[in-house]
Amino acid sequence: MHTDRTPTTRFPAPVDAALRTAGWQPGRWDIKQAEIWADTLRGHTSPAGHRHTVFPAAVEAWAEFGGLTVTPTGPGRQIAPATLHIDPLHGLHLARTLGDLGRALGTEVCPLGSETDTQALLAIDAEGRVYALDHTGDWYLGPDLDHALVALVTGIQPVRLTAG
Repeated sequence: MHTDRTPTTRFPAPVDAALRTAGWQPGRWDIKQAEIWADTLRGHTSPAGHRHTVFPAAVEAWAEFGGLTVTPTGPGRQIAPATLHIDPLHGLHLARTLGDLGRALGTEVCPLGSETDTQALLAIDAEGRVYALDHTGDWYLGPDLDHALVALVTGIQPVRLTAG
């Protein structure tokens, strides 16, 4: 696979630029905010009794990227690129939905943020894999947040999850 990464950047140039414009930089780590989100999610119970599960992969993603609004700068490769807001509270009231997805995937799933244009919910599982949930279905964005950010910001078509 051809990439335009340089040895000094973790992400392809357009993704690195969008992340830096949003306020990210290598080594960014706001664990205090991540812990506030973790406590808020853990403390929330839906009216039907559904609760969020919080795990290290989610907390680490929030600590590094939480609070950022990432706006793509170029056209998408396959689909329109997505503007992202990394804030797990977008999924606060979706504990049941995320629990159902986690059961279907055989893992636990936690909210990560949203695509601001479509309101698709971004979620991460206990292994660090990233998903998007919207009115059209559930989508696999990548094996980790780095891959998912590249896919979303550069407009790579995600893979639809099928019930299995």
